[in-house]
Amino acid sequence: MTEGSDLPTHERRVPYTDPGTPDVRSPARYLWWLVVMQRGRILLGSLWGSLWMCALMLPPYFMARAIDDGLKQRDTDTLLLWVVAILVAGAAIACLGILRHRTMTLIRTDAAYRTAQVVVRQVTRLGATLPKRVSVGELTHLQAGDMGRIAQTLTITGPGVGAAIAYSATAVLLFTISAVLAGVVLLGVPLLALAVGPLLEKLHGAEGTYRERQGELTARAGDIVSGLGVLCGIGGKAVFGKRYRERSQALLTDGYRVASFTSWVQAIGACLPVIFLAAVTWISARMAAAGTITVGEMVAVYGYVAALLVPVTFFIEGADDLPRGLVAARRVIDILALDPEVEDGASPMAAPAGPAALHDPHSGLTLEPGRMSALVSARLDEARAVVDRLGRYTDSDATWGGTRLSDLELTEVRRRILVADNDAYLFAGAVRSVVSVRDDHTADELDRVLRTAVAEDIVEALPDGLDSRIDAQARNVSGGQRQRLRLVRAVLADPDVLLLVEPTSALDAHTEATVAQRVLTARQGRTTLMVSTSPLILDRAAQVSYLVDGEVVAVGTHGELLVSHPGYRDLVLRGAAESEPSAHATALQEGTSR
Repeated sequence: MTEGSDLPTHERRVPYTDPGTPDVRSPARYLWWLVVMQRGRILLGSLWGSLWMCALMLPPYFMARAIDDGLKQRDTDTLLLWVVAILVAGAAIACLGILRHRTMTLIRTDAAYRTAQVVVRQVTRLGATLPKRVSVGELTHLQAGDMGRIAQTLTITGPGVGAAIAYSATAVLLFTISAVLAGVVLLGVPLLALAVGPLLEKLHGAEGTYRERQGELTARAGDIVSGLGVLCGIGGKAVFGKRYRERSQALLTDGYRVASFTSWVQAIGACLPVIFLAAVTWISARMAAAGTITVGEMVAVYGYVAALLVPVTFFIEGADDLPRGLVAARRVIDILALDPEVEDGASPMAAPAGPAALHDPHSGLTLEPGRMSALVSARLDEARAVVDRLGRYTDSDATWGGTRLSDLELTEVRRRILVADNDAYLFAGAVRSVVSVRDDHTADELDRVLRTAVAEDIVEALPDGLDSRIDAQARNVSGGQRQRLRLVRAVLADPDVLLLVEPTSALDAHTEATVAQRVLTARQGRTTLMVSTSPLILDRAAQVSYLVDGEVVAVGTHGELLVSHPGYRDLVLRGAAESEPSAHATALQEGTSR
């Protein structure tokens, strides 16, 4: 029987400051860890569940006594006594049911939110490693389904334990009436649970397949949405839409299969206990007619078996919930068992106290402190690899102030070196919270950085200004506006070293030139690297490094490289005639002031 999930406000004791360290050695150990972490509440839930289910046997017993000792003997006082006992038992059952339900709700909620906390903590710890190892669809279904299934599995610890105790108590009561009836009931109840076993096994297999394909389809949908602009540009939207529909139809077939097995399990689980109850009632009626048991005892047997349907239902649901919970726990521990690609060493060193040069030996790139530099490459993936090494998203031999980045404290590196990618995630919320990296940004500070990123018009066009709501990934604004909001957030963070990857690729030439100049002014005296092939950006960089096949082949100003490297000239001027870029390069050399 499904426990409710409503929780009074005063009982919301999660999230915890420290949710604990989960046992990820196996799914069963993880579920047991959830039990141990709230063992007091689990014991209380087992107590209430056991008392509640055992109390369900009291009304049939009292009714038998009322019939045999009151009605049959025509003893009014005794009859009233047992009637009162039935009323008191009913009230006690109601109170115990409330306590059981409330405690199990707390247990389920604790398990779900504790799981959410340890997963979120692990996601934060993994950082950039997570997208490489876990798909969006997997995380989505982990949150939407697996956590709920894990919480539901914890029901076994309360009503499940109570069902076993109530089953034993009923056996004792039945033996006092008839050993034959006791044997029929005690053997019949396990057979009821076993009858559903084969269907449950098929159901779990079908659900596993459905869950896996659903995760893949969700991940595909996310990829299509995130790349919709590109797909529209190359005319591939219809092709990908068709593929998605085909996979969706295949998934629909799996869904019908799961629903079919589920309906059979529920039908058999509901019908078999009723049929069993009818059979036991028929046997006890025959025994009462033969005088083997009294009429009161026959009524009691009926009541015991009817009440026993409650623990039987919990047995069947527990047999269904436990495998699902183990599968869900497996998905959780698969994420919890991952290790980030980059971690602190045994004795991390302190980062440079002040401005220092960043050097990547693999590519040969050096970023001098306090200057705005640019990195140019025909292949963006090669430039990203350099940035990942300089930002320590990949451990390498890159150094900062002569010390290997991999030897420094990771938290300090993250605080002082910021990699701002063009597709960095934007969370949903008010504009103010979307771009803020702290809670103490002043209005003047926000206005100044909005101006730096030429983003004032975005705020002005929104109905509530900085308090206007932005959707996840800022999908309710244009691509250029999203890019400028990302730039606002990056500049507002004010790191010692800012590594910007294609920060202006979606902007028009006028806006791009303004952004480049304002970022240069705002970052005066701080180290900044822009990965770009835009001449408007490169013209303002104090140093431009030209990357070919992952290595820096030339360093200089934009004007110098236009003259000395034809490959660079063709790349940044998009293949213009050689005479034109040469003249342009000369003009830049003569007119550009650094």
